[in-house]
Amino acid sequence: MEANGLGSQGFPELKNDTFLRAAWGEDTDYTPVWCMRQAGRYLPEFRETRAAQDFFSTCRSPEACCELTLQPLRRFPLDAAIIFSDILVVPQALGMEVTMVPGKGPSFPEPLREERDLEHLRDPATVASELGYVFQAITLTRQQLAGRVPLIGFAGAPWTLMTYMVEGGSSSTMAQAKRWLYQRPQASHKLLRILTDALVPYLALQLFESHAGHLGPQLFNKFALPYIRDVAKRVKARLQESGLAPVPMIIFAKDGHFALEELAQAGYEVVGLDWTVAPEKARERVGKTVTLQGNLDPCALYASEEEIGRLVQQMLNDFGPQRYIANLGHGLYPDMDPEHVGAFVDAVHRYSRLLRQN
Repeated sequence: MEANGLGSQGFPELKNDTFLRAAWGEDTDYTPVWCMRQAGRYLPEFRETRAAQDFFSTCRSPEACCELTLQPLRRFPLDAAIIFSDILVVPQALGMEVTMVPGKGPSFPEPLREERDLEHLRDPATVASELGYVFQAITLTRQQLAGRVPLIGFAGAPWTLMTYMVEGGSSSTMAQAKRWLYQRPQASHKLLRILTDALVPYLALQLFESHAGHLGPQLFNKFALPYIRDVAKRVKARLQESGLAPVPMIIFAKDGHFALEELAQAGYEVVGLDWTVAPEKARERVGKTVTLQGNLDPCALYASEEEIGRLVQQMLNDFGPQRYIANLGHGLYPDMDPEHVGAFVDAVHRYSRLLRQN
């Protein structure tokens, strides 16, 4: 996935484009599959590589990111790689301090408390240059991938980034961030615009609106959807202006099933689903115009390999053979067995080929 004007010039030819074809809605010989958080702590080699340095130092090392991105591809015949990074590198590039606290997750020592705190943020136009290390990691990884599969870049959507910047970390209610939406709508829009401006030059492919579920339809339509749309529109315009080939884009709004129709018309080729959505119902609601991605419950990987096979079969039947990319409905958890991840990937490939023969 090109980012920041890196064309396909000088990059190896893509050998397996099944993921891209499915994203564009073209027919494929089998269903492509990748896993959110496939480069993660469930892999012993990942834990070994990561042990050497703290989380954000790892994110800033192109060599480390490249190695972590490639590890799952050495084990499993995945149809896409996703760059090892974090959605919070964007608030960092805007000048906010973020630390990763082991066992607790991300922490912002000085979260946004007042509207005037927005004045301390850096100009969003500088973000892409601040994040040069991500582009270096992408370039290095594409060279190392040698055209095996496409490389996905990702970013957090504006509302999800705002929740971290205001809450100062994870939160079960997002009450502080939502307080902003109700008490400071103008300041909230200002912050969301800053984040959108920062994302557009940076964004490659999958946008994560992880905290969609904390917003009801009204707040979502007012404070999340307009920016999700704007990112897609502006990223595509930028690619065109740069004379680059179009890139399919994925929106994954976790727990955002109340906005499925709107997301399907937000300018993204692929809509990711979490495991709480029934595939057939989702397909009825979005129509034939987008590709769906998902949505096995990640905890299904705790089941036996036979049971995983049965669950995959059911999922593929429900989604249908075309306009579909198999994935989990959320990221892999650290205590999952890599053998079961392999069973999931193999079941998708095996059963989707059978489905097409019958």
